[in-house]
Amino acid sequence: MAGGKQSPRQKMINLMYLIFIAMLALNMSKEVLSAFGLLEVKITEANVATDMRNDAFMANLAVKASEEPQTYSDLNEKAKRVNALSDDLDNYIEGLKTDMMKTVKADEQDNYEVQDKPDFLDTKFFKGDVLSKDGKLFQSNMIAYKDGILEILGDDFPVITESVNKQFGLADESPRGKKVKVNAVKFHFEGFPMVASKTKLTQIQSNIKTIQNQILSTMMRGEQTASLSVNTDNYSTLLESPKSAYYAGEKFDGSIVLGRVDDQTKPTRVEITLDGRALVEDTDYTFNGGRIALNVSAGNAGEHKLEGNLIFIQDGVETEVPVSSSFSTISPPNSATISADKMNVLYRGVKNPLTISMDGVPNNNVTANAQGLTRGSGSSYIMDVTTVKGREVTINVTGTIDGKAFPSKGTFRIKDIPRPTGTIRGEDGNGGPVRMQRQGLEISSVGAMLFDFDFDLKLNVSGFSFKVAGQPTVKVTGGKLNAQAKSALKRAKRGETVQIFDINAKIAGNSSYKLPRITPVFVELTN
Repeated sequence: MAGGKQSPRQKMINLMYLIFIAMLALNMSKEVLSAFGLLEVKITEANVATDMRNDAFMANLAVKASEEPQTYSDLNEKAKRVNALSDDLDNYIEGLKTDMMKTVKADEQDNYEVQDKPDFLDTKFFKGDVLSKDGKLFQSNMIAYKDGILEILGDDFPVITESVNKQFGLADESPRGKKVKVNAVKFHFEGFPMVASKTKLTQIQSNIKTIQNQILSTMMRGEQTASLSVNTDNYSTLLESPKSAYYAGEKFDGSIVLGRVDDQTKPTRVEITLDGRALVEDTDYTFNGGRIALNVSAGNAGEHKLEGNLIFIQDGVETEVPVSSSFSTISPPNSATISADKMNVLYRGVKNPLTISMDGVPNNNVTANAQGLTRGSGSSYIMDVTTVKGREVTINVTGTIDGKAFPSKGTFRIKDIPRPTGTIRGEDGNGGPVRMQRQGLEISSVGAMLFDFDFDLKLNVSGFSFKVAGQPTVKVTGGKLNAQAKSALKRAKRGETVQIFDINAKIAGNSSYKLPRITPVFVELTN
């Protein structure tokens, strides 16, 4: 653009245009500068939190090293070396940041938009196209940290080693779109606004603290690998659930957990009870690795509770691990439940006994309601449908488990008591006349019976009509022939059939219920 056969004036215009474009490229937006500043603040806050965790870890490790020097002394020394290397590099970088901010006015320390010049690090780290003395010092400090950490790690922690090499190795970088590689310090810091460079330095400090935390925690785990290694000999999967039984369709909220079962997790002492009874070692339980193998009776049907503590000695102090588990015992099957689908019938005029329960729900958590339903004890109920209108009744039942209601219902047909059969001397003639002597009929009682009925009901006869052929019908009160009926009977001939009809009877204990019309009785006189 500035070459060729152009006039000096045009060349000057073209040169100024290039300078203007370069200035626009270097003039980053205020929003980007503010974003770098806010990011640097967030990283600094995170670094403070990581520092606190690392300090707490070192304090705890120091206590363990004093209490168990054979186990933790070597680890404590390595941790101190890691800390020393990390603190040295962190302090060096913090010094760079302090010197950098001295070039900013005191009242503009938080004004990221004015921190757009690259002059401080460009002057400090670079001399022409090569690194200055301070630039080489920065590079050597980073590499020294990397080498020192890798020496401590050895070959035991390849993942951390890879991370340290990547973050602190300062390998040459290739700018985007170019194949040529440049020095990592130049790639990351040359020509960048001050606020961007400060953010990068703070990120390096974050990397130092993160690597430090990873090393300390990983080395601690490595020290405990033998006792905590996850393999099929040391661990077993366990299923935990808040209750021992679930209903079909209910959400199962159990958890699969990893349980340690090797000898190193054997508790120092066991204090557990089964339904309040203390269990005794070698009688009720034995140790099998990290397992406490129970050898107790399953007990009666119902839920049984295991409670207590497993006591471990840790750091010279007893630590209690609470035990709170339960298991359910069910009765072995000894009978089948068989129901006749068409026999769900309730009768008017009687107290219909019912058993209402729900599988797996205690009786005190079961409620039932319907017109005429009253509760006895446990699962026993009485249903009186005498006053229920219609031919069906619905019983609503609700079982409650852990505060959750499970509703159900059953519908029953309502039937009247069947027609009673009239009797004389307890006989109904089985469809024909009852044959008996005249004298026997005089002293016999007239009755009413419900043959093949599900309820054993006593019916009290209060009266009837007595008829001898050719004689007026006699109305009798009570259950035996009166004098008038006996007089009519004397006029009957041998072999003649007399009738007992319009028998009136009531259910003993329920005189308000009106029975259907009772069938008559015919008596054939044998003399």
